[in-house]
Amino acid sequence: MTCSRKGREQGDRIGILLPPLAIADSRGGSVAGMSGALAAGYPGPAELTPLRVLTEWTLDPLALAFVVILGTCYLAGVRRVRRQGQRWPRARVVLFAGPGLGTLAAATMSWIGVYQDVLFYARAAQTILLLLVVPLFLALGRPVSLAIAALPRGGRRVERALGSRTARVLTFPAITTVALVAVPFSLYFTPWYAAALHSGAVRELTCLALVAPGLVFFWTLLRVDPVPKAYPYLVSLWIAGAEVVFDAFLGLAVIADQHLIAGAYYHALARPWGPSPRTDQILGGGTLWIFGDLVGLPFLAAQLIQMIREDESEAADIDAELDAKDAAGRESTEDEQEALPGDVPWWEADPRFTGRFRPAGRKPG
Repeated sequence: MTCSRKGREQGDRIGILLPPLAIADSRGGSVAGMSGALAAGYPGPAELTPLRVLTEWTLDPLALAFVVILGTCYLAGVRRVRRQGQRWPRARVVLFAGPGLGTLAAATMSWIGVYQDVLFYARAAQTILLLLVVPLFLALGRPVSLAIAALPRGGRRVERALGSRTARVLTFPAITTVALVAVPFSLYFTPWYAAALHSGAVRELTCLALVAPGLVFFWTLLRVDPVPKAYPYLVSLWIAGAEVVFDAFLGLAVIADQHLIAGAYYHALARPWGPSPRTDQILGGGTLWIFGDLVGLPFLAAQLIQMIREDESEAADIDAELDAKDAAGRESTEDEQEALPGDVPWWEADPRFTGRFRPAGRKPG
């Protein structure tokens, strides 16, 4: 497996070659720009093959630094919590570092990162990974709970912030869902997409813009961490269903779009291998649709698991309360029975009967 700067350098060469063309028309084509690019030659990576899917890697310094910093902070927090004598599940560490940070690294530095500026469907796969997969598993790692446990002073500030009215408004399910849907729609149906193809700074900011709303969305709905307000899981399930519908709508909108998204860029790129720009966009729309729906399944599974656990916890609390009341009632009955004379029948001392019945031969008072 090789790791090099080749994909990033080639993407930068593409950006240097085509800036005026892509900014001038992010959805159409230009004969003059295309002929100029053809004269300069195709500057992108070699044809994508199954072998290159496994071996092609590129170095993204900012993405790598982000992964390393997040991983280091999380592991330091786990170590500190365990030193304090508290337990932190290994499964949470695995979810955060493996499918969470691992997927983030793969989305930015594997073949997806190498071909993100060349193939529309590669960038579509990256969009789904950054928007849905990475935030889901980062949220399952319970970073908020870890911060509160590892940093007592900072944890109190976090708890106060979570209890604020601003936090409750910003994390209202309708707002988080709209943000999750609006970001990819804005990316694909505004000049933002062409700008991200064209500028390294915009590309990195786009990655953050995709991860952030997804992280807030999953954090507030999964409720494995403290949240400003806990909404019923039925609301979460409805929102998850709506999110699946919007993923499908986004993919279908991309497929049905008669204009090529960033068409000037892709025409001028003149990639000599692989699908045509139109077919590439159809494949990208299908990726957004099908892949987006598939990765929604782990979210639904996590919601169901968390709901079952909460139900079991509530049932255990109710059982414990009933057992305590039953034990207190038995002790009270035993004390009353011990206080009764041995030759007196139980019904003569029971207040339910003494007022109604009197033993034969006994006078009141």
